[in-house]
Amino acid sequence: MTRLPTTATNPQSPPLHGADAAHLETLLSAVERDLTALGGALRQHDSARIELHARDLGEALTRAIDAFSAASRTGHLTDTLRTRLVRASGQVATQRESLLRATVALDGALDVLLSRQDALVYEHPDPRGTARFRH
Repeated sequence: MTRLPTTATNPQSPPLHGADAAHLETLLSAVERDLTALGGALRQHDSARIELHARDLGEALTRAIDAFSAASRTGHLTDTLRTRLVRASGQVATQRESLLRATVALDGALDVLLSRQDALVYEHPDPRGTARFRH
């Protein structure tokens, strides 16, 4: 008797084959492609492309998560696809961390700039009747 390969989630179930595996492969390839495109836009500081690729990635992730969740519930998910999905998830986390660091740096720069503007204060008129500014 020939034994079929098993999956990590259900050792009794054979992995996906044919159309189902091809569909998951297509969805995961779209996620990987959008991650790469978003990474390039982030490196180039291209806000329009960042917005476009972030939206595309969000949509691709939603489709992939739905399909992978269904395949995982039935135990029909190959180790190769699972590994690629985990790798893509790590890339998303890395990009999220990079954006967080950039946001913190920008917030810090804005705080410095805005604190200088706040330092310019209008004072009451001096005894001679003239108003003045101080830093």
